Amino acid sequence: MGNATPDLDERGLPAGYAFKPEHEITPREAHTLVGAKRAALLDCRTLREWEAARIDGATLLPMPEIESRLDEVRELVEDGRELIVHCHHGMRSLRVTLMLRALGVSPVRSMAGGIDLWSRTVDPTVPRYA
Repeated sequence: MGNATPDLDERGLPAGYAFKPEHEITPREAHTLVGAKRAALLDCRTLREWEAARIDGATLLPMPEIESRLDEVRELVEDGRELIVHCHHGMRSLRVTLMLRALGVSPVRSMAGGIDLWSRTVDPTVPRYA
């Protein structure tokens, strides 16, 4: 995993980040669950963003397509794994998480800080982009 940087707290979150534990998971925690095959990653970014940077093993389902592709989402967790949704910085994924919960998908959480924070705290080989 990536080294700690001064602007991150002990959980690997930016100083002052308003972490919502009932809805979010840190990239470090997500990495542990995915590595143990206890969670699946759902990337809700656009194809263009996916082509710029991606997390190995994540499934791309752009945010506007998720509701119409709900069967694919459910397949990701039919073996009892948790679903972890991520985007670039964590805002879209939080909205998708809340939408999926409302549609009966559970358990599901948003990855705090998105792929950008994953790159900073878990895997620096994942490119950062603007």
